[in-house]
Amino acid sequence: MFVKKEIPLRDGRVIFIEVGKLAKQAHGSCIVRLNNTMVLATAVSAREANTEVDFMPLSVEYREKFSASGKIPGGFIKREARPFDHEILISRLIDRTLRPMFPDDYHAETFVTIELISADGETTPESIAGLAASVALSVSDIPFNGPVSEVRVAKINGNYIVNPTRSQLESAVIDLVVGASEENIIMVEGECAEASEEEVIEAIKFAHEEIKVQCRVQKLLMEELNIKKREYCHEVNDINVKNKLIEFCKSKIYETVDKHIQSKQERNAIFDKILEDFITQLSSEMEITNEVRIMCKRYYKELQKEVIREYYLTKNIRIDGRKMDEIRPIWCEVDYLPMAHGSAIFTRGETQSLTTVTLGTKLDEQQIDGVIQQGSERFLLHYNFPPYSTGDARPYRGVGRREIGHGNLALRALKRMIPSDPDINPYTIRVVSDILESNGSSSMATVCAGTLALMDAGIKIKKPVSGIAMGLIYDKNTGRYAILSDILGDEDHLGNMDFKVCGTADGITATQMDIKLEGLPYEILIKALYQAKEGRLFILRKMLETISEPRPDLKPHAPRIVKMVIPKDQIGAVIGIGGKIIQEIQADTKTVIYIEQINDQGVVEISGNNAESIEAAVKRIKGIIGVLEIGEVYDATVKSITDYGAFVELFPGKEGLLHISEIQWEKIRKVEDVLKIGQKIKVKLLGFDQFGRMKLSRKVLLPHR
Repeated sequence: MFVKKEIPLRDGRVIFIEVGKLAKQAHGSCIVRLNNTMVLATAVSAREANTEVDFMPLSVEYREKFSASGKIPGGFIKREARPFDHEILISRLIDRTLRPMFPDDYHAETFVTIELISADGETTPESIAGLAASVALSVSDIPFNGPVSEVRVAKINGNYIVNPTRSQLESAVIDLVVGASEENIIMVEGECAEASEEEVIEAIKFAHEEIKVQCRVQKLLMEELNIKKREYCHEVNDINVKNKLIEFCKSKIYETVDKHIQSKQERNAIFDKILEDFITQLSSEMEITNEVRIMCKRYYKELQKEVIREYYLTKNIRIDGRKMDEIRPIWCEVDYLPMAHGSAIFTRGETQSLTTVTLGTKLDEQQIDGVIQQGSERFLLHYNFPPYSTGDARPYRGVGRREIGHGNLALRALKRMIPSDPDINPYTIRVVSDILESNGSSSMATVCAGTLALMDAGIKIKKPVSGIAMGLIYDKNTGRYAILSDILGDEDHLGNMDFKVCGTADGITATQMDIKLEGLPYEILIKALYQAKEGRLFILRKMLETISEPRPDLKPHAPRIVKMVIPKDQIGAVIGIGGKIIQEIQADTKTVIYIEQINDQGVVEISGNNAESIEAAVKRIKGIIGVLEIGEVYDATVKSITDYGAFVELFPGKEGLLHISEIQWEKIRKVEDVLKIGQKIKVKLLGFDQFGRMKLSRKVLLPHR
């Protein structure tokens, strides 16, 4: 059955939804279109679940087709390959909104695929990709407690705009993606130009109003298609076993929590032993199959969460003994790595980041050649999470989606504080955070360590940035709640919210929020934001005790960059045929030179590890373009010899006569007695004659006896 729906936006644009036209063998599929941007979303789910799986095995894939914008993929292999980082980031945004909406007891493998099949270059696909994913699930028979949707909201020139264009986003001071159901906010992620807490809340509310409309349209669509959800049974339950587990474990869990053990590994070892002791006791009554073990583990997690949450709400103290708004002990150190251009250690409790800053040239920029995005990036941030950081004995298989997501959040937090003026910051900057220990909020440790490392490197950041992860325990039945500052990994799992906030002393620069319950009042969210502000300012003060401002200069071994402007018609002369001249200059002076034409000028960027190398390269280039300075000393090569002197080449195409009388102080009978063709010498430019010819001297650079 083919059905088409329309969703009008406030500015007059219309979102079109089509169901029943494409990909009909998927369990659910749809086309969503805004302007000339179209996405195809499909959803399929296995009929049976693996009995050993006790979680929701959901896979969300967002991919972009190059044909969507009339392009052929670059590189040797002319087809789409591994996903770009931004495709992974959009996949994560959708996943985080969808995942909480599946029934807790549904464990069948489920795949949601969203493909960009038409792109107009202005409409951002993430504005409609989340909506498309929800429609595909809603019109399928897959159990799903939706519908939901996602919109992008931006504050531009004082006004909030839903699903802004790429051009509009260039002047946005707030840029958020918000995921929600008709009733509740589920996910928020984005960046800000030091926005206030009130502005962020206002943006979320504005986005939610639009999402409500989109959810209502989906419900009408489901009614029109008469959607029925499948029946399933993916969990084995035994109320008798559950009651015995509660009787055996509840008091022991409480006693463990009440000890306020600081070490995560020690605490978890005790919790694990309680469960194993119960299973050992149970084995005398029944056979412990793998199915029974999984069931006991599930019951135990539920009980553990219930006991700890109740402990927090009644005792008002946390599992490690802290108050609700208390930050774990912090220590920082900068300049730890002697050969890095900048380095810092940030440790908060059992979470630790070792972060480095490397400075590069224009040639080190990250080139972007995607379906929609083209260009380059001068500020890069990479986050690594090796298994040893949590004591896991497993191989490290490279960067995963989580690492890309965490790194992107830290990058968003810091990037607006990096000077865009090339005269202040001419560098390509790469920040790398290696997480050496992890027990909660390693992404926020990356933000803090990144700030410290940038200041240690001498980068003139506008303002230092800190970050904090907040948590929430909320009892909807009684209205009791506890807002947690600087959460542990355990608190992330047992709480109702994971809320990360980054910012300067003057406002928020990035945020990421995942809400795991229905009906969270905005009043609690506002209070959490203000408690987060107090926490991140406390952390910022601790950071500034280590280094209060950027170093006045770069490290001695860091590259220096000098820029010079040359006439447009001289670019070819500096480069030479096949790059011969510029390659010679780089090899002789041990510098890296990059030239690009900007408007009607050639901009030359010269980098080297010392001032002498850069000055030598500058001198060579000036000579090539005809900028010779009287009194300057030049390296020259003897090209030919005559009776009255030698013709020497200062630069390619720049030759002058070194008169026999200027070769040395002593009288010379024959020039060949002193100079040979091809010999390298130094000469000084004394001036120019009436015809503009160079007056050169070698003898003035020699001792005069």
